[in-house]
Amino acid sequence: MFRSRSGLAAGALLLAATLGLTACGGDDGGAEEGADAKTLTLWHYEGPTSAMGIAWNRAIEIFKEKHPGVEVKFEEKGFEQIQQNAQMILNSDSAPDILEYNKGNATAGLLSKQGLLTDLSDQATERGWDKKLSPSLQTTAKYDEDGIMGSGKFYGVPNYGEYVMVYYNKDLFTKHKVEVPTTLDQFTAAMDTFVKAGVTPLSVGGAEYPAQQIFYELALSKADRAFVDDYQLYKNKVDFKGPQLTYGAQTFADWVKRGYIAKDSAGIKAEDMGVAFTQGKFPILISGSWWYGRFANEIKSFEWGTFLFPGNNLHPGSSGNLWVVPEKSKAKALAYDFIDITMTPEIQALLGNSGGVPVAADPAQITDPKNKELVETFNKISTSDGLAFYPDWPAPGYYDVLVAGVQGLINGSKTPDAMLDEIAGPYNENLADLGK
Repeated sequence: MFRSRSGLAAGALLLAATLGLTACGGDDGGAEEGADAKTLTLWHYEGPTSAMGIAWNRAIEIFKEKHPGVEVKFEEKGFEQIQQNAQMILNSDSAPDILEYNKGNATAGLLSKQGLLTDLSDQATERGWDKKLSPSLQTTAKYDEDGIMGSGKFYGVPNYGEYVMVYYNKDLFTKHKVEVPTTLDQFTAAMDTFVKAGVTPLSVGGAEYPAQQIFYELALSKADRAFVDDYQLYKNKVDFKGPQLTYGAQTFADWVKRGYIAKDSAGIKAEDMGVAFTQGKFPILISGSWWYGRFANEIKSFEWGTFLFPGNNLHPGSSGNLWVVPEKSKAKALAYDFIDITMTPEIQALLGNSGGVPVAADPAQITDPKNKELVETFNKISTSDGLAFYPDWPAPGYYDVLVAGVQGLINGSKTPDAMLDEIAGPYNENLADLGK
């Protein structure tokens, strides 16, 4: 899953300029793997008020307490900044010692295949990370020799989960006498009510990840686990003109025509989409649990709640992004220690109580009722095999392909049929490259 953070806009030139700010600890190449290093350089792209940002800042404090004399050089990066430049970064001698990175075949899988990530399998066993991660969560932590997730070696460790849900403005629902829907038909009827009242129902960011997740939710409404395995894990060939993706594209285009999605949202970024919802300008936002803590902190003028996409048994979601250790890290042992801290009961509980979705927390330690509901819902989806990952995962560069495809549906420059042809090409080319 791809997402941007406010205040983190920076391009490749800025990133290249910061590559010199890296670990200076010494790794003698021996068994200690940099245990004597005096610097740990850590990159992540979570906002300081997000659940992950709060928890990881505390983890840094604990790390410093346990490693006196070791300097932590934390550098906050932009999600897409790292995504676009990761191969260049990790292929250089200026790689950080540990960083947050997106999971999936097109990202962590690709870098593992290229030999740019450290195999964490021994550490996962010795430190018990494998016992704390359910099989469904391990799917995105393990990659085979072709970089395909679900089996092979541990190349990353997630310490939180995430899933896509529907956020709604309770005050606007009450004002327009709209009930929380439990079926897709009820959902469309609710949006029709808003449209008739002159209110655009959905806050959408078409310039980044959010719009493609709506397209995927619609496709999943007609899908089963076999389809997800075919699409994400290449179990069988995917028919892009089959019922799942056809329904997703046609219904998305129909939602634009019916006024559920504004045509100018093709140019809206995720951040602006979220801000518009917090300002009460839209009654509904479909996006991930990563917004939950922020909305809890920032929405003061109205009551809000969440529900799962009506009628779906499968939902976009997975483990959270991964802590990965670059193969060229100069402080690997310290990086392993930091990961270990993020998996402790204290940090897991802090994640949950800050609006995140911890992977190994004691539910009894989550005190806020809304936060507990968030965690319980994720656990329910995870244990029922309801995590369907994200639509941009199957192929390198596929995120941009999907952004462009869905933008075409929003602004009317592409028919659903043409959009499906457009996204089928790169997907099938990747399969050919893999010999599938």
